[in-house]
Amino acid sequence: MKPGKVAFYTLGCKLNFSETSTIARDFISEGFERVDFKDPADIYVINTCSVTENADKRFKTIVRQALKTNPDAFVIAIGCYAQLKPEELADVNGVDLVLGATEKFKITHYLNELDKNTQTQIHACEIEDADFYVGSYSIGDRTRAFLKVQDGCDYKCTFCTIPMARGISRSASLNDVLQNASQIADQGIKEIVLTGVNIGDYGKGEFGNKRHEHTFLELVQALDQIEGISRLRISSIEPNLLKDETITFVGSSRSFVPHFHMPLQSGSNKLLRLMKRRYIRELYQDRVRQIREAMPDACIGVDVIVGFPGETDDDFIETYNFLNALDISYLHVFTYSERANTQAITMPGVVPAQVRAKRSKMLRGLSVKKRRHFYESQLGTVHQVLFEGENKSGYIHGFTENYVKVKAPWDPTLVNTMHDVELLSIDADGLVRFKACELMDKAATTVK
Repeated sequence: MKPGKVAFYTLGCKLNFSETSTIARDFISEGFERVDFKDPADIYVINTCSVTENADKRFKTIVRQALKTNPDAFVIAIGCYAQLKPEELADVNGVDLVLGATEKFKITHYLNELDKNTQTQIHACEIEDADFYVGSYSIGDRTRAFLKVQDGCDYKCTFCTIPMARGISRSASLNDVLQNASQIADQGIKEIVLTGVNIGDYGKGEFGNKRHEHTFLELVQALDQIEGISRLRISSIEPNLLKDETITFVGSSRSFVPHFHMPLQSGSNKLLRLMKRRYIRELYQDRVRQIREAMPDACIGVDVIVGFPGETDDDFIETYNFLNALDISYLHVFTYSERANTQAITMPGVVPAQVRAKRSKMLRGLSVKKRRHFYESQLGTVHQVLFEGENKSGYIHGFTENYVKVKAPWDPTLVNTMHDVELLSIDADGLVRFKACELMDKAATTVK
C-alpha cells in the first residue's frame, strides 16, 4: 500500500466525529495526507449512522459524490450502519470495503492495493465481540473538541438499534480520559464536549469488568481540575443518570458550563413504558427543576420522538403540553422510523406518516418558541463567547457558555478566542444584537 490522499465524511453524532478524527490520525501516522471530502482523494472513508432512516439514505448520495470527484477512488464504509447492515452497504455501487464496530479501529490493516474491487470486502464482527474500549477524541475539525469517554449501551429501548451497532456499555479508564483531555488542552483548544452512547453510565466496564469503577460524578470532578481547558460541556445524558450531586457540582464548578441535553422521548408515561425508558415524566420534571435551581440561566435541550407506535392524538397532546409547560430551551425532534430487529417494529398502533409529519412540525414550532423565549431571558446579561473557525457567508459564529449562538462579521483573528459580550435586543428576524465588553467593538447578533 502506497500512502496517498484520504478524505472523511461523518454522519450522525458527536461520538462518530471523535472516532473519525482518531481514525484520521492513524492514516496520517501511516504517511497519508488528509484532504477535504470535496477534493480528489485516493481513499474516501464514510463513517455511517443508523439512528434514522434518512441517515441510511444519505449514504448512497455521499458515495456518488466521492466517485464523481475521483471515479477510481477506494471507498470504505465504517460506523453503525456498517455494523448493522454490512451486506446492504456492500451492495452500493462503488463501495470497496465495509468494516464493523471493532474492525474500523484497525482500518489501515485492511488496505493492500487500493484498486477498485470487483467484489466488496466485508469485515464485521459479531456485536458480542465488541466488548473492549477504544478511546477517541477530535481535534483540528472544529474549535470544540469531542472527547469520547464511554461506548455501547446496556439499555433495551424498544426503538433503538444502537446496542446492536455498538455493543455493551464500556468506559475509558479515568486516567486515559484525563490524559486525552490534557492532550487536547496542549493543542490550544478551549472547549471539550464529553461524548459517548450513554455517558451517564461512565465507569461501567472501565477495566473490562461489568461493575462501575468510577461514577460519572467522579469523572466530572476529575476533569474539572485539568489545566488549560476553559470550558467542559456535557453532551446528551439520560435523566435517570443525571444525579442531583452532579447538577450541584456543575453549578459551582470551575470549567463545566450550564448546558444540559437530556432525552425525554415522550411526555406520556404510557409511551415511556412502551419505549422501555428508565424513568417517568415526573422524574424528568424534577431534573429540570434541579438544574434551574442550581443554574437559573442554564440552557436545557430535549430529545423527543413523535409517532411512536401506539401514540394517540391524546398522547401527543399530553407530550406537547408537558413540554410547553417545562422551563426548557430547545427541542431536538425525531420522527419515529421503523428499524429492523427492534421490538417497536412489531407493536400495534402504527401512526400514519402524515400524522407523524404533522406532529413533528408542531413540536419544531414549539422549539422555535422555546428558543426565542430563552434568548429573551438572556437579554441584558453578560456572557462569554467562544468564536469558532468557519466563515459562513461573511460571518463568524460562536456560543456563550450557556449555548446562545452569536455571530459577528468575519474576522479570522477572532477564531478560538473568548470575549465578554452583553446581549442587547432581538430584531424582526429573531436575531439578538450584542455589545462587546472587552477587546472587540463590533456589531454582532445572536441567531437561532
